[in-house]
Amino acid sequence: MKNKIINPEAEQRCGVDYAFKRIGGKYKGRILWHLHSKKVLRYGELSRTLPDITTKMLTQTLRELEEDKLITREVYHVVPPKVEYSLSSTGLELIPFIKHLHNWGNQQLEKENLECQP
Repeated sequence: MKNKIINPEAEQRCGVDYAFKRIGGKYKGRILWHLHSKKVLRYGELSRTLPDITTKMLTQTLRELEEDKLITREVYHVVPPKVEYSLSSTGLELIPFIKHLHNWGNQQLEKENLECQP
């Protein structure tokens, strides 16, 4: 029996699997939400917005979101270097779903008499 090399992307048969591979994890949805709220953010602003993320993880997450075409990265060739991140048109398509999660989360916090922590 021959060993068959399988492309992991070809294995994705379900839209939920595909979507969560793009936006799953602790930070991706939050980054998309903050970019939606602020329209454009620089790296330092994103870092301050998500104080629980390490520099390495923020860089890796931004690269993955850019590779998946959910955000755009604009580099300005000035000194000091300036880089801005914003949602792509594909990333904007996710916002209604993230809003739905936002509303659901607020309802759950309310049911449990918990306050939202910024």
